[in-house]
Amino acid sequence: MSRRVAIVGAALSDTGRVDDLTPFHLHSQAGSKAVADAGLTKADVDGFASNGTGTLPPIEVAEYLGLKPTWLDSTGVGGGTWEVMAAHAVDAISSGQADVVVLSYGSTTRADLKKGRRTANLSFGARGPVQYEVPYGHTLIAKYGMSTIRHMHEYGTTIEELAEIAVSSRYNAGFNPDAYYRDPITVDEVQSGRMIADPFTKLHCCIRSDGGCAIVLAAEDRVADTRRPPVWVLGTGQHVSHTTMSEWEDFTTGPAAISGPRAFAQAGVTPDDIDLACVYDAFTFMLMVTIEDLGFCKKGEGGPFLAGGRMRLGGELPINPDGGGLSACHPGMRGLFLLVEATRQLRGEYAATGAPERQVTDAELACVSGTGGWFCSNGTIILGKD
Repeated sequence: MSRRVAIVGAALSDTGRVDDLTPFHLHSQAGSKAVADAGLTKADVDGFASNGTGTLPPIEVAEYLGLKPTWLDSTGVGGGTWEVMAAHAVDAISSGQADVVVLSYGSTTRADLKKGRRTANLSFGARGPVQYEVPYGHTLIAKYGMSTIRHMHEYGTTIEELAEIAVSSRYNAGFNPDAYYRDPITVDEVQSGRMIADPFTKLHCCIRSDGGCAIVLAAEDRVADTRRPPVWVLGTGQHVSHTTMSEWEDFTTGPAAISGPRAFAQAGVTPDDIDLACVYDAFTFMLMVTIEDLGFCKKGEGGPFLAGGRMRLGGELPINPDGGGLSACHPGMRGLFLLVEATRQLRGEYAATGAPERQVTDAELACVSGTGGWFCSNGTIILGKD
């Protein structure tokens, strides 16, 4: 059996500041909304996937959502987990192991931190060989800082070029009423902020918010039962490169350099064909390097490529039209939010609901690429309307 697979439902839970709900609540909100968005019922769902590295076991979340799946995935490879899980779900649906699969996420990392609790990503990178790097300052953000400095050394990338990514992301967020931060910023404001880890000031780093989201994937023979235009999964790719810094062969190249070309080849398209991209942006540098690795420009040319408003709504290649993790929302992990935004854009949802300023015009193809850890893993998915 080999069936095409489409995203037929997508939804957000409450996002931003969520002080009075638990992650279970956010999973339930998002999952229920996504199933309803698809025009299906929970009885139609026979597959479920949720993050395996968090504090909520997927078996408990599935029960909370009222699901009894015959197919389950709990992959945990960091923030890009959901692109990898989506690829697993596509394979399962294509081969007949499941017909309708829900992927969900929910986190209250901002609220937890305000209450003195740190609950996000506690297990990822906290044990095994990676723990021996920590005494030398090799925390997550420091690892990104090291790779950024290396890229600057190798290719002449400037901090101002990276700051422009934050500025453009905030520009996009200005059109999104659900974005946590919407006020415009300038390169000078990015650069004058508090230093977090050289060379990153605060606005080079993703925000901390609460939130959840979900998507529904279905086999082509179930698409007729759904209420939204299908967004087809055309190609997928995944790759894990390292966890310890000593095993990272090239600090200027991430795992999307492997997963990206595989996804494009399977889809039968090239970066030049893509109308919009949703790319994980825990840091400005992460977005830039991923764009290079995916083949949108040559290695070392990411800074100039993204200059001049190219990644803004209305630009040549809108990237993270919702404002991304740098401005819209980042509740500990963000990979699933990328799939929700790409789905909504390809469905033309914003234009249809009276928000044309948020809509990427005539979008037919989207590239979604989620990176986990410190460039440890990546899943890339090509989505299309046909």
